Amino acid sequence: MTIELQVLAWAIVLGLVHIGVAAAFATWQRGVRWNAGNRDAEAPPLRGAAVRTAAASRNFLETFPFFVAAVLAVVVAGRSDPTTALGAQVYLWARIAYLPIYAIGIPYLRSLVWVVSLWGLLQVIKGLF
Repeated sequence: MTIELQVLAWAIVLGLVHIGVAAAFATWQRGVRWNAGNRDAEAPPLRGAAVRTAAASRNFLETFPFFVAAVLAVVVAGRSDPTTALGAQVYLWARIAYLPIYAIGIPYLRSLVWVVSLWGLLQVIKGLF
């Protein structure tokens, strides 16, 4: 298995962590009864870390499909190389760092880490050209 596919597998796990963390913060604020209920009524607004972890999860899901497509295209095309492997790893490590940085609420560092993850993704995509 290529490094890129291994990183993709870990990125899937990370996506599940994002969903779990955001759900845990929302449940902590809204309660187990809300989480287990039908959610027919309007939900109370989230605040603080719950809002930030939900936003981090949405942000991950915005870039993740592009990462999946890029990794699969690179592997299928036989274009894996040290640069695409490094790019995939940079994407994953930056996305791992992004969640706690966003949850804590460090604005400029959060943006910098996002740019680093984008750079990693672009390195994978570059392997296709």
